[in-house]
Parts: sequence; structure tokens; C-alpha cells
Amino acid sequence: MAEPIERNLGLDLVRVTETAALGAARWLGRGDKEAVDQAAVDGMRLHLSTLDIDGIVVIGEGEKDEAPMLYNGERVGTGQGMVVDVAVDPIDGTTLTAHGLPGAITVIAIAEGRGTMYDPGPFVYMDKIAVGPDAAGLIDLDAPIADNLKKIAKARGKEIGELRCLILDRDRNRRHIEEVRAVGARISLFRDGDVAAAIATAEDDEEVDVMLGIGGSPEAVIAAAALKCMGGEIQCRLWARNEEEKLRAQDMGTDLTRVLTTNDLVSSDNVFFAATGVTGGEFLKPVVFTGSDHATTHSVIMRSKTGSIRYMEAKHDLRRLRELSEDGILD
Repeated sequence: MAEPIERNLGLDLVRVTETAALGAARWLGRGDKEAVDQAAVDGMRLHLSTLDIDGIVVIGEGEKDEAPMLYNGERVGTGQGMVVDVAVDPIDGTTLTAHGLPGAITVIAIAEGRGTMYDPGPFVYMDKIAVGPDAAGLIDLDAPIADNLKKIAKARGKEIGELRCLILDRDRNRRHIEEVRAVGARISLFRDGDVAAAIATAEDDEEVDVMLGIGGSPEAVIAAAALKCMGGEIQCRLWARNEEEKLRAQDMGTDLTRVLTTNDLVSSDNVFFAATGVTGGEFLKPVVFTGSDHATTHSVIMRSKTGSIRYMEAKHDLRRLRELSEDGILD
């Protein structure tokens, strides 16, 4: 009986991300990042509480004193089903949504077993490199970027000058940008949306070959869950922003030189990943409202055990959803 229940769990996760996306999309372009985030969190938490899982949030909205809902360590689900670790990003691209820009998605990942997702603790950034199935097993975060690009190009059947590299547009990534340009590869800079960028490397219909640079630690764990389902690979290393964080790492016994693999980030072999587009982009289409009472969402659900990747388009009658939502998330 467990297998049908697990298959249904995938659909339940999509409903979680759909609800978060519908709430967040109402705030598209209004310039209010806090309202975007709150709407997504409220929608996600509402549906997550109904899932038949015994879940612990490992990657959430922050510590309990910082986040009243979906905080790190929070128990979620009914407590009756599969024991899982949970990683959520109710809105990967809060600023993108607030400014009406493409690339924002809502995301959830679960991994069977307790302690199967890596907890970065207080360290909010990681240096990362992510690739799709063709180059999985070939990358080395300790190696020069040029060496990695040569291996990726060979695996992809391309010249280095044909590679497309995604890099988060931040000052801390100047070195990465300079090293990529030094070997002649192409770069697409992105402002936000680490998870979608990592996933793009493993998409069959994308021309993205690698994502690299320093970005969020929580997003690295979530991306690892997706890439595990897709056959890709991510390697990361915790990155200290300043001397204070370096000293904190020493006090905690945290090795800032250790390279974390996909399996270090998500060790379970039974992983589910779901995402719904909010503002649309290369990965998923946006929420489209038709009048005030209907909407269309575009989502993906993946599972590592089967390797299945399903895209879904759903039509929503918001009047009925409002009636079912006691908290009025979609009002």
C-alpha cells in the first residue's frame, strides 16, 4: 500500500506549491517584498499541514524567533505518514515578484528519513557549481573553473566558446565572471532565483551548461534535491562573508574547506521535488489570472526513486478555493 500513497504524495506537494504561487502572484509588481513572501508562506503552510507526512523543516524561513511559520525545526504534516526532512522556499525570487520580473518560483522538496538533508546552520552562502546529467561526475569545485569548463564542454560535445554559464549577478562573483570570460565561455547573469538556475542545467530543452558562483545555502540544498531527481550534480562549499563568520565556523568545528556533494546535501534515495511558476521564466510558465475568479498554473513534480519528471498545467476556480480556505489565503 505504501507505493500508491507515495505517488499521491507527489500530487499533494504540487498542491502546496500551487497555493503558494497563487497567493504570491497577487502581489506581482506591487513593490512589496514582505507581502509577496507572507502570501507565499501562508499558502504553503496551509496545505502542508494537511499532508500525511511526519516532517521536520530543515530548510525553511529561518530560526523560530525570526519566522512564525515554516521555521527551521518546525514539525509539519499530520504526523501519520512517511518520516521526512523538508526543505521549502515559499518564493524563490521575492524581489523578482515584487518588481514584476521573470524567474520566480515556489518550491518544496522532501527526503525520506530523518537527517537526510544537510543543515547549513548560520552560514547563509555557499560557493557552487551545478551541471546536468551529461557532465555529472566530472566536475570538481576544488579545480580551476577553466578545467571544469573544459570537461563540461567535452561531455556536452561543444567548444568552450559555445558553453552558456549562469552566474548570480553579485559583486562576490566577480572572480567567477572573470575566469569564465578568460576562457571565452558565454555568461548569462541572473539577479535572483538560484534554484531555477541550477535546475536549468539539467533541462533537456535548455541550452544552459553550468551554473556557478556564490549564492544561498538553503537554495543549494533544494537544488540538490531537484538535481538528484534529474540525474544532475551539484557541489558546494560553505562561504564565510567575513572574519566573524570564519571565527564562528572555528568555534563550531565547521570545515569551510569541505566540498559538499549532491549526496552530502540530500542523502536519501527517495526524494520528491515540486515547483510552481510565479512570474514565469525559462523553467516554468507564470500564474495567469483570468478575471478575478480563475487562474492557470504551471508546475513540475519530480521523484528520484523513479526518475520521473512531470509537468502540469492546472486550471483553478478561485471562488471554490476561497470557500475551502478558512484563512482566505486567496482573497
